[in-house]
Amino acid sequence: MLELWGISKSYGDHKGASGVSLFAPSGSRTVIVGPSGSGKTTLLRLIAGFEAPDAGTITLNGRQLEGIPPHRRNIAYVAQEGALFPHMSVGDNVGFGIPRQATDRSRRVEELLEQVGLPAEFRNRRPHELSGGQQQRVALARALAQRPDLMLLDEPFSALDTGLRETMRTMVGDVLRDAGIASILVTHDQAEALAFADHLVVMRDGRVADAGPPQRLYARPADIETARFLGEAIVLASVIHGGVAKTALGDVPVLQDDAERADVLVRPEQITVAAEGNGALGRVLHRSYRGAQWRLEIECRDGGLPEPFSVDVPASLDLRPGDPVRLSVNSEAYVFPR
Repeated sequence: MLELWGISKSYGDHKGASGVSLFAPSGSRTVIVGPSGSGKTTLLRLIAGFEAPDAGTITLNGRQLEGIPPHRRNIAYVAQEGALFPHMSVGDNVGFGIPRQATDRSRRVEELLEQVGLPAEFRNRRPHELSGGQQQRVALARALAQRPDLMLLDEPFSALDTGLRETMRTMVGDVLRDAGIASILVTHDQAEALAFADHLVVMRDGRVADAGPPQRLYARPADIETARFLGEAIVLASVIHGGVAKTALGDVPVLQDDAERADVLVRPEQITVAAEGNGALGRVLHRSYRGAQWRLEIECRDGGLPEPFSVDVPASLDLRPGDPVRLSVNSEAYVFPR
């Protein structure tokens, strides 16, 4: 269990972290996400011991980490570029975290390579002979070799192409969960954060803007800014009466009885687009082909939405720029707290 209580860190006038508290249970996957300068990398460096907090405490399995140097914290760190030793073979890189006098050292190297999906013959290759994805697998195996209590992942998939990123993300998550190792991933990629996290932390201006299960943060975020950061958000001004919000996209069910003024959240996947029928009137501005789908950019012509929004529709729905469409919300919307 990793616990942070009231962590603050300043760099001159800039606050890298301000009163941050969070925890990561054993075997869990915590993701810290936020825009550049939000404080997510600062937190990772404080946990690793590369820097010391100005205030607050960090404990790992009940042990306070203040004053303990990085190499004695039993925390593994996987950097964005892997940071393999270029003069060492793959086997020597993986074995770096295993005591040289260990009698099972060679066997453990082979087991670790197998664990991350690399054949044993790779142990004699050098890092420059590997692809980006293979280098990241070696970096993970090297980190696992020290049998850490906590794994820190600093945007380790950002340099990989899209398909490989998803494969690596799944593999890393499975390996860490099977090993019972708590992990903290820092990323600026919202989709990656939602896919990897058991517990999601959204940082903004050095503070925790929202934290909890990713499904909750996406569907019921703490505020509009968090909603827009985690995906396209359509925010509708409304009046609520009897559990129904009156909006520019028509009547929408909500979990609130009455309110004279309220902002409600609708995600694009909640919107039904039709060439005809009932609903608010909109117009297609642009479209882009996605194989099984078209992504349409739509403006609401009734004036209730000041900005266009994008929505995916089946490729069989052949709507073109300039075509009128009918828009309706097909499921319950979320009312932002005031």
